[in-house]
Amino acid sequence: MKTYIFSALLAPIILLSACSTVEQAGSQKSFYKISEQMQCVPYAREVSGISIYGDAHTWWGQAAGKYSRGALPKVGSVMVLSKTSRLKHGHLAVVKRVVNSRKIEVEHVNWGDDMKTRKMIYKAMPVIDASDNNDWSSARFWHYPTSTFGSAYPVSGFIYKPMNNET
Repeated sequence: MKTYIFSALLAPIILLSACSTVEQAGSQKSFYKISEQMQCVPYAREVSGISIYGDAHTWWGQAAGKYSRGALPKVGSVMVLSKTSRLKHGHLAVVKRVVNSRKIEVEHVNWGDDMKTRKMIYKAMPVIDASDNNDWSSARFWHYPTSTFGSAYPVSGFIYKPMNNET
């Protein structure tokens, strides 16, 4: 009787979690479905605490003199992707973990090929340095539908999270 009650209570929870999230082996939940599309700029601003406004590709220039910037990813920093023909407004992602010198995990939204993939909050998406000089000037993001890294995108750099005494 106890087994039946436990199974009856646990089954709906397992089914709901299977429908709403995907997990990587040995990792936290990787992404969550959301009902409406969100934009990367307000999401990155909220998650990072970096208070910049405007299109994603403008953040790099706007950060000059206000925030520290650099070419290396640090936890909490905002990765700024440059404007391209595919990324008409650029893109922002927040660094959640530095795995090694050529791989990080980021948190971001509004990323993918279609509305299904864009309506996700990606909490720990793998990203690799695709640059020839190991300088993070180009990066490739994990593509869950194909289980491969996607196209390379130019990276402007990383805007570092302010210290408590910085603005």
